[in-house]
Amino acid sequence: QVQLVESGGGLVQPGGSLRLSCAASGIRFDSYTMAWFRQPPGKQRELVAAITAGGDTNYADSVKGRFTIAKDNAKNTVYLQINSLKPEDTAVYYCNGRIVGTWANYWGQGTQVTVSS
Repeated sequence: QVQLVESGGGLVQPGGSLRLSCAASGIRFDSYTMAWFRQPPGKQRELVAAITAGGDTNYADSVKGRFTIAKDNAKNTVYLQINSLKPEDTAVYYCNGRIVGTWANYWGQGTQVTVSS
């Protein structure tokens, strides 16, 4: 059974930081492209950052320089370090694991990040 379990969300003041974690099980983690998406209130889900099986990363323009995606293959975990948080970063953050070109595409349940003073 495949599971992606996010943690680390919460309420933080503008300018603050959070580290989100996503622990994967039931997949060959080191073969997957892992990504973080977010869905702000009333808006569509959007890609925030991704890291390939080989470790290449890409980011949405809106988060470049503030967000960092990383993974630990030994722990089957992908992280998202979020710095200099802004109110517009408020969203449910979802972990995604996929193998491009195949049916393998899995989602976590999401973790809420709220940026407010």
